[in-house]
Amino acid sequence: MKSINPIRMGGAEILPLVEGGKGVSVSTGISSGHWAAAGGAGTVSVVNADSYDADGRVVPQIYKGRTRRERHEEMVDYAIAGGIAQVQAAHELSGGKGRLHANILWEMGAAERVITGVLEGARGLINGLTCGAGMPYRLSDIAARFGIHYYPIVSSGRAFNALWKRAYSKTAELLGGVVYEDPWRAGGHNGLSNNEDPHKPEDPLPRVLELRRLMRTFGLGDTPIIMAGGVWWLEEWEDWIDNPDLGPIAFQFGTRPLLTRESPIPESWKRRLLDLKEGDVFLNRFSPTGFYSSAVNNEFIRGLRARTERQVAFTAEPVGEHVASYGVGPRGRPVYLTTADLARVRGWEAEGFTEALRTPDATLVFETREAASQIVADQVACMGCLSECRFSNWSQRGPDYTNGHKADPRSFCIQKTLQSISHAADDDLAALDNNLMFSGHNAYRFGSDPFYSNNFVPTVKQLVERILTGR
Repeated sequence: MKSINPIRMGGAEILPLVEGGKGVSVSTGISSGHWAAAGGAGTVSVVNADSYDADGRVVPQIYKGRTRRERHEEMVDYAIAGGIAQVQAAHELSGGKGRLHANILWEMGAAERVITGVLEGARGLINGLTCGAGMPYRLSDIAARFGIHYYPIVSSGRAFNALWKRAYSKTAELLGGVVYEDPWRAGGHNGLSNNEDPHKPEDPLPRVLELRRLMRTFGLGDTPIIMAGGVWWLEEWEDWIDNPDLGPIAFQFGTRPLLTRESPIPESWKRRLLDLKEGDVFLNRFSPTGFYSSAVNNEFIRGLRARTERQVAFTAEPVGEHVASYGVGPRGRPVYLTTADLARVRGWEAEGFTEALRTPDATLVFETREAASQIVADQVACMGCLSECRFSNWSQRGPDYTNGHKADPRSFCIQKTLQSISHAADDDLAALDNNLMFSGHNAYRFGSDPFYSNNFVPTVKQLVERILTGR
């Protein structure tokens, strides 16, 4: 394998190894602090991060507000306190080595307020700001205010072009790097555009070359590009290393740090990673953000898929073939289905899926009474964790704080499920099956990689050393 040499990123010489940020209590100060201590760039997620009481116990995020707006403010307070606590822990553990980045999702609720509060509360401890899941035009302004570098996450040259022309060209000196996140292979939320086929992954090399050519027209030939998504062993990327056409390249690891001793995820989750098979990670569009996302195809995902399949179109009045009357809700208000769809509905009812839930697309999905009640309860309990949520119809924009659409029962409360899985007990296998488990598409390689033989779980330091020396 080619030798891995330090590169200049964010004003410092560091190893070209970046920890991928994973929100809601997964990329913590402990994991990121150790990654930075190993000489790379550790990434603290400030997406609803954990804070601690005086005895070091995690503070449960319990919401007492009666309205969504009140709960939204509670969420902002939790997020800022948690972000500060995690950054402080990472700083102490890093020992002044490497770099520490903070990661946010631009589409998370009150993203700008949260990251500003964290940067103010942990002033001087964060070296860089990473942001994706949207078009973060304001990222450079926030970085400039605090004198730190910024790292936008994009999935195409076209996206970066828009960001550069609208905002980043004004603060070019603080652009520490550009993260190219492969929209087919990365974990979490993915940046697939409407004209890209989710079932036909493209080779990342031509896309990154296009990004570099564009960056050179802006005078950014020496600004690192950070390859994210699908990176496992660096010898598989030797054509990228020291490639003059690509320029300086770093590599981001999001999935592999999950299986380390410092990783805060439950032991049951770590064991599940070792059992995954190729194809177990599913690219889906159930997220309330509206983005595609990659997650383990467990009972939770299968339930969402089945719910979507139990779906029929309806009209408010008899139109065309929609002449079969069907009563919806406690009052049995009539809508009209096709005769064939009514027969399908009767079949679902016979199986126990008796509750019809309206979607924004003039369709009905069918669930059990228990599941339907839980969907409604989750929608009512919304705390505005996203800037806009299609599951609950929340929007952080006033005056009505709604996105203008009917809440969509084909989605789910992402805050609830991510909090549930990240804080599950070590032996709680049900939590793994019944919650969203984000993962990159290479996670199946844990089970076949000799590095993890006999259920070996490395420290972060051991993982970084093995990445540098190769398999």
